Amino acid sequence: MEFVNDFRNELLKRRELSFKLSAESNPGFELAKKNLSENLSVSEDNVVVKIVKNNFGANDFLVEAFVYDSKEHLENTEPKAKVKKKAGAG
Repeated sequence: MEFVNDFRNELLKRRELSFKLSAESNPGFELAKKNLSENLSVSEDNVVVKIVKNNFGANDFLVEAFVYDSKEHLENTEPKAKVKKKAGAG
């Protein structure tokens, strides 16, 4: 894991990170979150992975993630997941 960008956002109480992750196939959001939390020794509950991307055929993935100071800061800042309504309800 090689860090490309590490920015501390004091207003939102988080670190904004960009790093390169080497893998044979797409690591996905969960594996990227797990690798980052193990590398920084923080709880997975405080990590949000925003983007996992690469160039076609390459084994290096660029991951952008936020690491919050606490679960409360994460819940207050990140948008809530939308709940789908059932068809025909109304």
